[in-house]
Amino acid sequence: MRVRPVSPSALVAELADRIAGTPGDRWLRVAVDGAPPAQPDELADALVPALRARGRPALHVPAGYFLRPASVRLERGRADPDAFYEDWLDVGGLTREVLAPLGPDGTGRVLPSLWDPVTDRATRAGYVSLPPGGVLLLSGGLLLGAGLPLDRAVHLGLPPPALDRRTEPAQRWTLPAYRRYAGEVMPTLAADIVVRVDDPAHPAVVVDLTDQA
Repeated sequence: MRVRPVSPSALVAELADRIAGTPGDRWLRVAVDGAPPAQPDELADALVPALRARGRPALHVPAGYFLRPASVRLERGRADPDAFYEDWLDVGGLTREVLAPLGPDGTGRVLPSLWDPVTDRATRAGYVSLPPGGVLLLSGGLLLGAGLPLDRAVHLGLPPPALDRRTEPAQRWTLPAYRRYAGEVMPTLAADIVVRVDDPAHPAVVVDLTDQA
């Protein structure tokens, strides 16, 4: 595997250039996929103004606002990694309210959040319209291989030792889910762009996807 180190600001600029340069007069649905220590939400946030500066309207939707209610996602317990992998994300709601409206026959009318995982209640957010040519940035973990209708995917990769080291103690029960994800989905091969973020302050763009662990 060959990587090209970049600064965090240069990474944002490079990704914005590549995303904004994608042809088409409709919408572009881009996943920014990564475990929490890889900081996918922060990267998606940074890409919004960078894309707007390049003439592409952009909207960031964190997948964390499209979790199923606690009564469903915690049915097998509060720390079941298989339930976390299989049951937590509301794929149907996310597709219906966010991704399908930005598909070929969509309206551009998107619900930016559906469910607050802290209060375990509907957010009651209002719909927003993303103009044609706009970019939807969907951030979160375990997004690839779930059947979500996406046009592009950026995967923020962490080798197992780095993921283990940087995961907060309260979230270490999720580590088997990410190991399963790496083995079953192989996001480093499924994504269009892969970035190594062993250290968020020193990211590296993967330029050769062969011979990856």
